[in-house]
Amino acid sequence: MNLQVILFAFSLIFFFYSSRLLVMFCIINMLNYVDRGAIASNGVNGSRTKCSGGTCSPGSGIQGDFDLNNAEDGVLSSAFMVGLLVASLIFASLAKRYNPFRLIGVGLLVWTIATAGCGASFDFWSITICRMLVGVGEASFISLAAPFIDDNAPVPQKTAWLAMFYMCIPTGIALGYVYGGLVGKTLGWRAAFWGESILMVPFVILGFVIKPLEMKGLSHSGIKEYGQMLNPEVQDQIDNNGTKHVMPGGINDLAGKVPQKFSFSRFAKRLMTEIGLFSKDMKELLQEKVFVTVVLGYIAYNFVIGAYSYWGPKAGQQIYNMTSADLMFGGITIVCGIVGTLAGGFTLDKIGSTIPNAFKLLSCATFLGAIFCFGAFCFKSLYGFIPCFSVGEILVFATQAPVNFVCLHSVMPHLRPLAMAVSTVSIHIFGDVPSSPLVGLLQDKINNWRSTALILTSILFIAAVFWFIGIFVPSVDRFEEEIEHGVPAAERSNLRPLLDDNEEARASD
Repeated sequence: MNLQVILFAFSLIFFFYSSRLLVMFCIINMLNYVDRGAIASNGVNGSRTKCSGGTCSPGSGIQGDFDLNNAEDGVLSSAFMVGLLVASLIFASLAKRYNPFRLIGVGLLVWTIATAGCGASFDFWSITICRMLVGVGEASFISLAAPFIDDNAPVPQKTAWLAMFYMCIPTGIALGYVYGGLVGKTLGWRAAFWGESILMVPFVILGFVIKPLEMKGLSHSGIKEYGQMLNPEVQDQIDNNGTKHVMPGGINDLAGKVPQKFSFSRFAKRLMTEIGLFSKDMKELLQEKVFVTVVLGYIAYNFVIGAYSYWGPKAGQQIYNMTSADLMFGGITIVCGIVGTLAGGFTLDKIGSTIPNAFKLLSCATFLGAIFCFGAFCFKSLYGFIPCFSVGEILVFATQAPVNFVCLHSVMPHLRPLAMAVSTVSIHIFGDVPSSPLVGLLQDKINNWRSTALILTSILFIAAVFWFIGIFVPSVDRFEEEIEHGVPAAERSNLRPLLDDNEEARASD
């Protein structure tokens, strides 16, 4: 309990500083990925019961308790993606109608309940359903956090701020390996999930009590509260451009107080309007060649990284007979992830945060990283594997900030939440969702973890090719362009970063 109090106090203190939003989002992002690392750890994931020569050794963790084969185990790792894929697009669409900051709070509440449910699961299907709900909770944060950070970062440090945020991905996964390994082996795998849920509670509270912020490109006439979000009969009427219709003579106030009879026809009309707007935005988004190119490379990249994060500890244990594979992979990933992600962000800021420069950095870092990672698995000695794989991971993780910079700046401001949602859906549904079970099937077929790892690593070269092509695609940074559904250019020019603490800037507003 003391740890939760400290985390809550830590968040409140940092909230009053200029980088408070970045710090809070970084911690939340880290907890999300601690969960992913924990379920992949040997302490939580465990192993099946093995029998040899008439003697059976008991299984451990989730795989042992529920007697899962490698394919089922791979499906379990990707189950949360189902909720993430569906809910990401929904939250991105809702961001036009409801305050995005409040939507993040709702998502974190779902995540907290779902992770607690994982610890209480009783069979394969119950934990699979809970993992799907974890994805629903994470969806709001994944879609909306990056645009908030991009809005509030100082112009010369935009990519560096994104790097700090995405640095929490490898850091969280690595901490998850260590956390899952220690807690799973001492208190049991169920306690690991309950611990995650408790750690997120302070941020759920903050999501509901902090004064909500507005996102650039999305204009709200008024902040819709949770009662309106959950009760469509008393929602304000909003036209296709997100503008509130105000009824004369106080009728608007009266309508909000008098309960209205539910109408299926009105609901169907409203649903069709939302689908029409969503389709229009999707068409506009998919016409952005730069965005499509960067996402195609990101899919191939995430196919490899997703399988690495799940099967890495188990492959390392089998290939190199590591006695503490969770700690070893966790240590390598946390150091290389921090160094690589920050280096990628600061390098792009240094050479100039432009889309062509981002593609140059992406293609070079991924190509070189693929060479080192591929070479690492060719070593038969652990002492050759560790330094070579470490260099490869540093280069591979250097792509995190640049790739998301391109996603955010290659589209119009009002499309950024949808762009992040589509990027997230794409890299998961075509990337790490199929990669874990496919790698499991491949390993079941060839029964050689070294060959499996080499085949998987070679896919990084495909990502490098896509991002190399992106260098030659005509591009425009659309961050400051006129938007269709939000604030006019004249008004937008007067906006300042939401977290700017400069008193002179405040006085001029």
